[in-house]
Amino acid sequence: MSSSFSSRRRQFVAALALSLGAAGGASAAQSANGFRFTPYPQPRPLPALSFLNAQGKPTSLAAFRGKVVLLNVWATWCPPCVKEMPTLNKLQEVLGGKDFAVLPLSVDKGGVFAVQSFYQDNFIDHLPVYVDPTTKVLDGLNILGTPTTILIDKQGREIARTLGPQDWDQPSMIAQLRQYMARPVAAGPVRVSGRG
Repeated sequence: MSSSFSSRRRQFVAALALSLGAAGGASAAQSANGFRFTPYPQPRPLPALSFLNAQGKPTSLAAFRGKVVLLNVWATWCPPCVKEMPTLNKLQEVLGGKDFAVLPLSVDKGGVFAVQSFYQDNFIDHLPVYVDPTTKVLDGLNILGTPTTILIDKQGREIARTLGPQDWDQPSMIAQLRQYMARPVAAGPVRVSGRG
């Protein structure tokens, strides 16, 4: 076993334990109100990653600049991912538009066809298809497990992330996201990290 793989495995186990510990230790009030993002003290630059759209053409996170984006890295073979997809579909139906987008990025090796088949079989009718069959996004974004969801501000910077499934269509989540959507786009250049 390579030291790189071993290190990533330790990181994944630590992140999973932290995620499960946080879920187990949540207060009754937090459970009643649903998941809340805990933003970083400062937004973090994201790498210039590319992936494919439903037509198999390359696109990137830069195409979403100016919107708040909920980037969900998932796969059709991942049971927790499958469980949360209907809630992401509903969230896109409710909030999707010029100020917000759910960006479901599949790492299925089957590419566009695998995702389109999954959407059809599971009545997912509001989410677009984006895929990275190369799975480079996992390293580029330091993804330790699926599903991982990254909240991205209008400048294209990461402001929070969570590992594991959530109920994305809950009123408390929609209210949180509306607050981020209401923030103006800051002036000035946006730094893009060299990772990717």
